[in-house]
Amino acid sequence: MSQTSSTAGVVTRDAEGRETTGRDKKTRSEGRSRGGSKLLRPVLMIGGVLLILLAVLLYWLFSGGSVSVTDTYIKAARVNLSTDVSGLVDQVDVKDHQTVTKGQILFRLQPTRFVVAEDQAQAKLAEVKQQIEGARHGYQAQIAKIKVQQAVVENDRLNYQRYASLVHGGGVTQSDYDNAKYKYQGAEANLAAMQAQAGVDLAKLSGDPKIHLADTPQYKAAAAALAAAQLNYRHSIVRAPFDGVVTETEQLQPGMYLQAGTAAFGLVSSTDVWVRAQPKETALTWVKPGDKVKIHVDTYPGKLWHGVVASIAPASGSSFSILPAQNSSGNWVKVVQRIPLRVNITNGPKHLVLRNGMTAEVDIITGHQHKLSNLF
Repeated sequence: MSQTSSTAGVVTRDAEGRETTGRDKKTRSEGRSRGGSKLLRPVLMIGGVLLILLAVLLYWLFSGGSVSVTDTYIKAARVNLSTDVSGLVDQVDVKDHQTVTKGQILFRLQPTRFVVAEDQAQAKLAEVKQQIEGARHGYQAQIAKIKVQQAVVENDRLNYQRYASLVHGGGVTQSDYDNAKYKYQGAEANLAAMQAQAGVDLAKLSGDPKIHLADTPQYKAAAAALAAAQLNYRHSIVRAPFDGVVTETEQLQPGMYLQAGTAAFGLVSSTDVWVRAQPKETALTWVKPGDKVKIHVDTYPGKLWHGVVASIAPASGSSFSILPAQNSSGNWVKVVQRIPLRVNITNGPKHLVLRNGMTAEVDIITGHQHKLSNLF
């Protein structure tokens, strides 16, 4: 192969005698590179799409065992404290947001009226007790007198009959006869009066002279009145029904008149806490009570609580609204409904406080896995 020099560069001849330069070789090399890139690009694009589809398929297969719900809130038992008796507020024993325990005194009404009512009821009960015992003793005494009087009546009756048989024959005077008659009638009248008084005393004993004191209607009524007075006094002192935190205590001040049944302030439980999740109806297919739940609270990122599905509502949240949707008008738009469910918290960080209304997210472990057969 011979070489010649020219302004275009070094010229060479190939085996077939064709002249080529270095520029020609470079052009052919670049052409081959561009051709290879054109062939590789579709392969890479197709491969990338396949990898994405594979990732989506794997995610679909392995994500079927759980359901994530973001419409989730922490809930706690809450009551508006009140009392069923009216009165002036005497003392408020707690401050706003104070932690209280079950049975702790929260506020009190002025006790004077309730103490007086209880004293009156106790006095009435003692009076009734005395009356009943007096009736018992009176009845027993009347029975003893009646027995004696019956003997007197019988004796006067015999004397009267004897004088009646003698008066016609002149054996006794008319005056003696009349005296015997009046004495007999007086004895009978006294006996009737004694029997009537015994009946009154027996009525106080409900017809049973051996009845127990606590079984008599009068005693029961007086005892019930005393119990009511004592109950009213106890209700004038309001205690915490459970452990929790009091709220809005500033709206109750000493000297205010509190009507029976009027809310004084609130108490939020610190122990009866749960999670209310509202998943879409389409996500509830495999959810059931007893499923384990992972709980993430927005206030505490990175912290995890565990729970269990306690119950699922029998109806959607919208069905309990004041004005439910009327779909019979013809202007109907299908909207995916949300079904509330309750998640009981089983364990989690003890030092972190869960407050009513906090937002959270839950992952419900249903245990149901997607299968490739579901795609076909």
